Amino acid sequence: MIITKRTLARRTMLRGVGAALALPMLDAMVPALSGISGRAAEPVRRLGWVYSPNGMAMDAWTPAATESLELSTVLSPLASYREQTVVVSGLAQGQAEALGDGNGEHTRATATWLNGVHPRETEGADVRAGKTVDQIAADQLGRNTPLSSLELAIDQDFLVGSCDNGYSCIYMNTISWRDETTPLPMQNNPRVVFERLFGEAGSTANRQSEFRKDRSILDAITSDLARLQREVGLSDRARVTQYLDAVRAIERRIQLSEQNDTELPELERPVGIPESYREHVELMFDLMALAYQVDMTRVFTFMLGRELNGRAYPEIGIPESHHGLSHHRDDPTKLAQLAKINAYHVSLFRHFLDQLENTPDGDGSLLDHSLLLYGAALSDSNKHLHFDLPLLLVGGGAGQLQGGRHLQYPRDTPMTNLLVSQLDKAGVRLDDGLGDSTGRLVELAPLASV
Repeated sequence: MIITKRTLARRTMLRGVGAALALPMLDAMVPALSGISGRAAEPVRRLGWVYSPNGMAMDAWTPAATESLELSTVLSPLASYREQTVVVSGLAQGQAEALGDGNGEHTRATATWLNGVHPRETEGADVRAGKTVDQIAADQLGRNTPLSSLELAIDQDFLVGSCDNGYSCIYMNTISWRDETTPLPMQNNPRVVFERLFGEAGSTANRQSEFRKDRSILDAITSDLARLQREVGLSDRARVTQYLDAVRAIERRIQLSEQNDTELPELERPVGIPESYREHVELMFDLMALAYQVDMTRVFTFMLGRELNGRAYPEIGIPESHHGLSHHRDDPTKLAQLAKINAYHVSLFRHFLDQLENTPDGDGSLLDHSLLLYGAALSDSNKHLHFDLPLLLVGGGAGQLQGGRHLQYPRDTPMTNLLVSQLDKAGVRLDDGLGDSTGRLVELAPLASV
C-alpha cells in the first residue's frame, strides 16, 4: 500500500458551470498516518447563540414534565429535533437585577445574557460589561478560520444615547462583547455579511485581489502605529493597543485566506435587507449555515430582535407591537398572541436547523457537530423577571449532547453555569469561570473526553 502525505483542504469546493458545492468531510481531508485506517476524522465543533427578544409566554414555553422532554406549544416546531434538544429551566442572570441601580431591566437583560456581568449604568460612551462566551469560544475555535466569529442581527444597531432609563443604547444593540469595554456591532444587512464572507463579487480571484490591497494598507500603517504608541500618553496608548488588536485580527484573516487556495462558491449577492421579516431571518440563517459549511467561522451570535422593539407580525395575524404584548398583564388574549410570536421565532430557528441537518459534514451533518443555545434574557417580561429563563440547547455537539430531556434546576442557579458547560462540550476549557458562574451543570457533563 502506498501512503502519501497529500490531503485535501477542508474548504475544498467542487466547481461546475455556474455552480459550486462544498465537499463534506472526506477521508482524503484527514492527514496520512493520523490514526487508525477507517477511523472517522475528528469533527469540527461549532457553537452559536440565538437571542429572542421581549421575554416569553412562559406557560406556553415550559415543558409539562421534567427529565423526558415533552414539547410545549411554543417549542412544537422543534418536534423533528426532539432527540437533539435539551430544555434547561430554572437558570437566572442575577447580575441583570438592579443591584442598587434604577430601572433598565431590558438593557441589563441584554448586556448580561452571555457574560453574567452587571453593566455600568451610563448614557455615555464609558460603557462597561464583560467579555461574552462567544468571544471566549472565538479565541480558541476561531484560530484556524478566516473569521473568528460572526455577529448578526435583524434590527439596526445605530441607536445612540439613552434607550432605557439611564442606560446607553449600546447595551441593547449587541449581545457580544470582545472585552469589558468593547461591545461588538451586530450586522443586519445580508449583503454586507455576504461580502464579509466571500468578498464583493464572491469569486476567489476578486477576493484575493482585495486581500492584496488590504495587505498593502496594513503594511503602510503598522510602523506608524508602533511609533505612535511609543509617543502618546497612557490613556491614548490603551486606545492604540485596542486598535492594533483589530489590525492584527485583519492580518490574521488575510494570512489564513492566502494559505487557502481552494475555490469558494460564486454566489449571487443579496441585494440588501428584505422587506419580509421571515425572508430576512431565513436569509441570515442561510448565510450562517454556508459560513459553517465552508468553515469560514465556527462561532456566531444572532439577535432575532432588540429588546423594547415594537415590531408587529401581520404575516401571522398579529398587528400589535411585540413589546406591547409582552406586557400582557395576564390577559389571556395577549398571552396567546405573545405565545404565537414566540412559536413563530422558534419555527424560523427550525429553518436553520433544517439547513444544518441537511448538510453533510464528516460522518454526520453540520447539526451533529454543532451546539446551539436558543433563548431569551427575560422570562415573564410582564414582570421583567431575570430568573427561570427560557433556554434550550440543540444539536449533536459532536456526540457531546444527550437530547430529549428537560432539566429543571433550583431557582437562581446561574445561567453562566450553562454557558461554561456549553464551552466544555466544544472542547473550550474555561478554568476561571465566567461572570457569576459557580461551576458546571453536572447533567450536561461531557459524555466522553473532549
